[in-house]
Amino acid sequence: MKTILITGGAGFIGSHVVRRFVKKYPDYKIVNLDNLTYAGNLANLRDVENAPNYEFVKADITAGELMKALFKKYRFDGVIHLAAESHVDRSISSPMEFIFANIVGTVNLLNAARLIWDDFTGKRFYHISTDEVYGSLGATGFFYENTAYDPRSPYSASKASSDHLVRAYNHTYGLPTVISNCSNNYGPFQFPEKLIPLAIYNIKHSKLIPVYGKGENIRDWLYVEDHANAIDLIYHEGKIAETYNIGGHNEWKNIDLIHLLCEIMNRKLKRSAGTSENLITYVKDRAGHDLRYAIDSSKIQKELGWKPSLQFAEGLEKTVEWYLANEEWMKNVTSGDYQKYYDIQYNKR
Repeated sequence: MKTILITGGAGFIGSHVVRRFVKKYPDYKIVNLDNLTYAGNLANLRDVENAPNYEFVKADITAGELMKALFKKYRFDGVIHLAAESHVDRSISSPMEFIFANIVGTVNLLNAARLIWDDFTGKRFYHISTDEVYGSLGATGFFYENTAYDPRSPYSASKASSDHLVRAYNHTYGLPTVISNCSNNYGPFQFPEKLIPLAIYNIKHSKLIPVYGKGENIRDWLYVEDHANAIDLIYHEGKIAETYNIGGHNEWKNIDLIHLLCEIMNRKLKRSAGTSENLITYVKDRAGHDLRYAIDSSKIQKELGWKPSLQFAEGLEKTVEWYLANEEWMKNVTSGDYQKYYDIQYNKR
């Protein structure tokens, strides 16, 4: 039985990856390591928490000696590293949290793998990153695997640093690593600080929908289960020392996305046309807000046979249906500290 460590497995993307691996690979032991900060939620994994090949460990990846101890205890055969602080707004207000989690935490895992793995044969350290490390695009063009890094926020800079360190450990120590950079994810279990679940929550409760600037920033959207499928393929079939870009081929202006979401919500909630649109409010733009992200994912499509399964409108419809059907989950994660965060970030603008 192979033992796979998945870090950040109680978070949004991580929980989908954990669920996929637990169910698809019963001969693997899946160890989910998560520190359960505000965006980590074990309720995301209720359907697999009692599976015989699943184990949860609450731990902080910034604790270097603890990471070594865990590697010694479990003798991991592979690592899928998703644990990260990921919200740009919070990185602007609290950059040091991102430095420790995304840089120091990644180095601790790399060191544990390097020192505890006696033989690298059959081992793999897979680091999941973001397209934001590439910077900002103009009206045309795409990010490729060889696009020069140009991070613009503390978040993207911390992820760029961790990417460079992963590559350095491969080059210097021969650690068997692979990296992927993905576009904006959406879907079930996403914490509602991000645009789509935040807008769904606000529309449902007739709160204002904050849109930065004029809403003209463009993002490429990737359904989270398509991303989990890509991660599965890269972990098992990706080439060591390679990078793979994962994109949804769904470029949308933020304001156009919000209008589509309003249309879906009006229909689902049986509200008259224009009701949700009246909640849109333009707020001061984010500092250093990148104009456009767009990923070329032809490499993973050609080499590994991956492609996104859903068009954005279909995926958004499924996402709305999930949030409306899981009101208790939303209620739990939008109480307490999150509500304070929401009030500070948006209602006080």
